[in-house]
Amino acid sequence: MDAWTEFDEQRGLRYEIVAEGGNSYIRNHVLRAALDGEQKIWAAREPQKASVTPENYIFRDPVPTGEGLHQVAITPKRKDTLLVEGAIYVEDEGELRRIEGKLSKPPSFWTRRVEIVRRYEKISGVRVPISIESVAHVLIAGRSTFKMTYEYEIINGQHVGNPKLPPL
Repeated sequence: MDAWTEFDEQRGLRYEIVAEGGNSYIRNHVLRAALDGEQKIWAAREPQKASVTPENYIFRDPVPTGEGLHQVAITPKRKDTLLVEGAIYVEDEGELRRIEGKLSKPPSFWTRRVEIVRRYEKISGVRVPISIESVAHVLIAGRSTFKMTYEYEIINGQHVGNPKLPPL
């Protein structure tokens, strides 16, 4: 599924599905549900509750990884489906590049464990997500994987790219 998304403070997050294929159940009950969930999170101003800040996390001392990054173990201060128990990876200057770990609270009874990797880049001076990957362990269904990538056209009113749609 390919979707155009747009966010601003007044109207929140909006999306438009521009291409789709594959299993209709997955599209309707997983992918669209994920987009609807994102809308609700932004409407409720909940992303701040998931920020990588001392209000939300306990941080351990950084450890060099050998790939030009430092690994910092993080422990959430509360159980929340938006918080991750694991590690952040930062550049020498402190710029966040990646978060890895498991959600501190399962999103539902049916989903027992969700492991995630979120990757970030700085584009036009703004740190933005570029991909999210997850592996969920779902009762009855078993292991389920999900990957979402982001391409940006405009950030803070500045043209930054030309996302391409796959052929229909």
